[in-house]
Amino acid sequence: MTHNNFNTNMGSVSIVDHASGDVNGDRIADNIYLTGITSSDTPVVQNIRLIIQNSENDIYYSIPLKENIGYDPKLFLGDFTGDGIDDILISIATGGSGGTYYYYIYSFAHNSLRLLFDSDIYNEQYKYNVTYQDNYKVEVLSIANNTKYIIDLTLRDADYLNEVYDNNGELYDPIEGWVNPISGLYPIDFDSDNVYELLAFQRIAGRYNADSLGYVQNTLKWDNNMFDLDRQEVAIFGSQGSNNE
Repeated sequence: MTHNNFNTNMGSVSIVDHASGDVNGDRIADNIYLTGITSSDTPVVQNIRLIIQNSENDIYYSIPLKENIGYDPKLFLGDFTGDGIDDILISIATGGSGGTYYYYIYSFAHNSLRLLFDSDIYNEQYKYNVTYQDNYKVEVLSIANNTKYIIDLTLRDADYLNEVYDNNGELYDPIEGWVNPISGLYPIDFDSDNVYELLAFQRIAGRYNADSLGYVQNTLKWDNNMFDLDRQEVAIFGSQGSNNE
């Protein structure tokens, strides 16, 4: 982290997002920027950096990001830890086929930078086994909390099922799916206590990436100086019902 004067007209470096809020706890709103190298030829943004302007003394802090190339970088300010000071949530679309994102949350309380959330660490912490079962079922095992979910495939179309199962509902061959890295991280104040929780989405893939079976939804809450799993659900896609009149 460096601190210096900040010039928004540094060649091809542009401000790609801006927010205002008290991130250091001095009760004065600070200016928060995401900057990056942009081009009219491509929507990709390179060399993305977090810039914090301390409004009290006009010092600028420049923070490089671990993953600093992506699409549509965005800022969100909110209190995730309960200390009454805004934290900084950064989202960057990777541009990958799975719709995944890089996410970082920083605290800058008392002008001290601290990384609270890193999507790479989250993806390593929350792993899953996805296994097709006989009788038109898929088992999703969440390893982190040793919790099992069963997805019913009977509403899938006949062509899909016939490629996987015989007439007795038995698998032709073993099939393993997977759960993609995080594709959505949404700040929501579930408790209405002015402290945000995080709702994280990870897409469940079946035989191939476009074969979506549903989403793992993890709600994370700040506890004991870390984001801990508060609850977990698996959301599945519905099927158009028949109209019996």
